Amino acid sequence: MSATPALSPLYPAIAPYRTGRLPVGDLHTLYWEECGNPDGAAVLFLHGGPGAGLSPQHRQFFDPAYYRIVLFDQRGAGQSTPLGETLENSTDLLIDDIERLRALLGIAQWLVFGGSWGSTLALAYGQAHPDRCTGFVLRGIFLCTRSEIDWFLHGVKMFFPQEHARFVADIPEAERAGLLHAYARRLFSSDAAENLQAARTWSRYEGSCLHLLPHPDVADQFGSAAVALGLGRLEAHYFLHDAFLSEDQLLRNVGRIRHLPAVIIQGRYDVVCPPVSAWRLHEAWPEATFNMIEDAGHAAFEPGIASALVRATDQFKRDGTL
Repeated sequence: MSATPALSPLYPAIAPYRTGRLPVGDLHTLYWEECGNPDGAAVLFLHGGPGAGLSPQHRQFFDPAYYRIVLFDQRGAGQSTPLGETLENSTDLLIDDIERLRALLGIAQWLVFGGSWGSTLALAYGQAHPDRCTGFVLRGIFLCTRSEIDWFLHGVKMFFPQEHARFVADIPEAERAGLLHAYARRLFSSDAAENLQAARTWSRYEGSCLHLLPHPDVADQFGSAAVALGLGRLEAHYFLHDAFLSEDQLLRNVGRIRHLPAVIIQGRYDVVCPPVSAWRLHEAWPEATFNMIEDAGHAAFEPGIASALVRATDQFKRDGTL
């Protein structure tokens, strides 16, 4: 089977052949699914956010005749429960969850595919368990450094001033210098209505800045309660804790995975995760293939980025590295 021509670089839509729910501790239960070839080479899809959750389109980056495609909603995201829960939610616990899922499914090794926060988690997981990885496809690199977090909260207004103005509109002027903490007070207050309003505003802000050209429908989707509660609350939670990583930890530990094949795909005009982070990763990992997509922003479904992602998974298939 080849990728869909002309209209879309993605493979055709498919349904899971198996789904399940995995309890991880007393609080969280994860939704997971498998698609494609049950006997194929395993690939793990890691969604963004944190908290953004899965979309059916995420299954379409992979040749379903070749790959055993594993996807799951991370703690507090998507169909995992409870939605937006920040207790017992950290990077190390997400890494543990990936290992539990791998063991449950009886997979020895897999290709790890992640974009945005998914690239953060892919790097952290790979560096913790390099023997479980056959390679990496990484898109829209986010290293979760202080400068990247500050950029998201304040710097994006240089390119999206109207969207940023809406983002800060409900925050009094006196609180805007500490925007992350101002949002945290509202996202984690005892008032459920205040939580949801703050989450929707946060999530719509991100959804409005993802693409090279406007996609109002995506901003509306991000503003829905099902997406916003996971995305707004978990992004703020992870930002408050620097993703539970030390500064530049993911670059310092690249040596643990440099022997593995990797493709880095980055939109030239990505305002959410600016290209400098992808370039810094490539400087630390020169063996990785580096693809700058000249006509794209941040979103995985920008045509140029989607095409590059499919080419990368097809390249891993052709090279027989799995």
